[in-house]
Amino acid sequence: MKFRSLLLVVCAMCAHAEIRLGIIGTDTSHVIAFTKMLNDSTSPDYVPGARVVVAYKGGSPDVESSYTRVDKFAEELRTKWKIEFVSDIATLCRKVDGVLLESGDGRVHLEQVKPVIAAGKPVFIDKPLASTLEDAREIARLAKAAGVPWFSASSLRFADVTNGLKFADITSAITWGPGPLEPHHQLDLSWYGIHAVEMLYTLMGRGCEEVTRTFTPDSDVTVGKWKGGRLGTVQVLRPYGHFGGVVFRPDEKYNQSDPKAMDSYHPLIVEIIKFFETKQPASPNEDTLEMFAFMDAAQRSKEAGGTPMKLR
Repeated sequence: MKFRSLLLVVCAMCAHAEIRLGIIGTDTSHVIAFTKMLNDSTSPDYVPGARVVVAYKGGSPDVESSYTRVDKFAEELRTKWKIEFVSDIATLCRKVDGVLLESGDGRVHLEQVKPVIAAGKPVFIDKPLASTLEDAREIARLAKAAGVPWFSASSLRFADVTNGLKFADITSAITWGPGPLEPHHQLDLSWYGIHAVEMLYTLMGRGCEEVTRTFTPDSDVTVGKWKGGRLGTVQVLRPYGHFGGVVFRPDEKYNQSDPKAMDSYHPLIVEIIKFFETKQPASPNEDTLEMFAFMDAAQRSKEAGGTPMKLR
């Protein structure tokens, strides 16, 4: 009986053991914010259940926001948070239960996720999932073939400014937010405009068929035509602007904006930890892939001077 009781205690302890997480890419402020929420139990935004234990620095020498910040964030993780650093991703994977792929440059995500998938580790891929539709689909293909769970989402999917506009009978929606550009990203909306795109998809769901984009240096408007005639519109402002949205329902209209929508990653971290616990993403991977098809069509429309483009 004593042995059985001891075994039950050990099993219970194992069931509640912290999930060990590794960070790939330290060139975004997300790595500091996420580590604080996971590793500092005194933080008001503390989320229990997982802990960052190891990191791989990474970085992109041709992206200013990467090469000017990657060493600073790595040093803070190393000194303040006592995070171990390793020289390659394969080594990182041997030390963790799950991976946070945080590199700010979506172009490197496909190559960086390959050893993670090979190691069979569930992975959260921070925005953007990739910088092209082809890379996004290849990540999904490799993960599916290997049976590896993956999840990618913007924090705006779970923000109050978005969730306050969710209704089952939306006939059309407009979302907006900042849309600074990064010259090396093939899908320019995926760099930062993806936040407003994700808001739109949270409200509208899948089903877009055609996209038209009107571009100016200070702002652009992308209109998607959904099955059944519904319209979804994204406007991005440069260099920056507040997040907001309007939804239309039969005989009703609701609008909401929030200048502080990016101030808390807490709702996103809660969903990330649920993902590592259940291996089920909070939003379907198919939604994420259609978002990239939407941005791909928007890019082709922009390059064609605003000609409508079908999703491919």
